[in-house]
Amino acid sequence: MLLGKKRKLGRKIDEMTVGEKLTLTEKIEDNDLLLYLGLTNDANPLYIQHDYASQTPFKKPIVPSIMLTGIITSAVSKYLPGPGSHIIEQNIDFPKPVYHYATIQFLFEVTEVEPSSHTVTITVTAVNEDDEKVINGTIKVCPPHRLEKMNSHALENF
Repeated sequence: MLLGKKRKLGRKIDEMTVGEKLTLTEKIEDNDLLLYLGLTNDANPLYIQHDYASQTPFKKPIVPSIMLTGIITSAVSKYLPGPGSHIIEQNIDFPKPVYHYATIQFLFEVTEVEPSSHTVTITVTAVNEDDEKVINGTIKVCPPHRLEKMNSHALENF
């Protein structure tokens, strides 16, 4: 249980500035794909069957777009702004497919900080090892809120 323990939260809205960037490199491995597909019970043959995928315009199995979205969500939760953040809006395009074993370079950039609505807008782009854009989008994030000290009133929900 976390009561009484210090939690390390991400950056607050007043600590963020336009132009901040984060780069992240992810290699898509079989174990990542199998964990995702097992967790979601997704048996789309385009994601796992080479014989099926070879007959499509993709020519080989591709990575599910929602799995790539999960990498974006994880980066927001871990790094920018960090723990305590929440994505409230997203608009993400996938102009090219991502194939198994690809190495994807993500770039996140803060483009707007709105203290009045307690949101930051972050653009996200990603390229594969051939420098082809595979992700392009924007996400609106609610950074962690300042927390008040816990008192007996805060514990009434337990």
